[in-house]
Amino acid sequence: MPDQSKLTPLQAAEARRLAAQQAKVNKVPQARSEEEKAARKERVTKAKDALSRSVGIKGEHVAGARAAIKTYLQRLNEPNQPDDGRFEMLIEAPFKAPEKKKTNGPRF
Repeated sequence: MPDQSKLTPLQAAEARRLAAQQAKVNKVPQARSEEEKAARKERVTKAKDALSRSVGIKGEHVAGARAAIKTYLQRLNEPNQPDDGRFEMLIEAPFKAPEKKKTNGPRF
């Protein structure tokens, strides 16, 4: 393939399209055991439940926590998945308000 910096935008788009097509042809399907499938299904169920229960909750922390759960669901097929402890924190985040910061300054 020619040097990337010397390609026109059309040539670069065509090169990306051909590379994606080649990667799709060479893709190896992932084989998951029944245990892994059950664990993934359980996690998806828990995440969707947390999303549906957190709809009416107010607070600054809720929007970020809901976004994190949505991102988890979108990236479910990526290899880097959170461990069980981190996943539990993720689905409990919308329901727990963060601790207030303590100030050391003068109190009025």
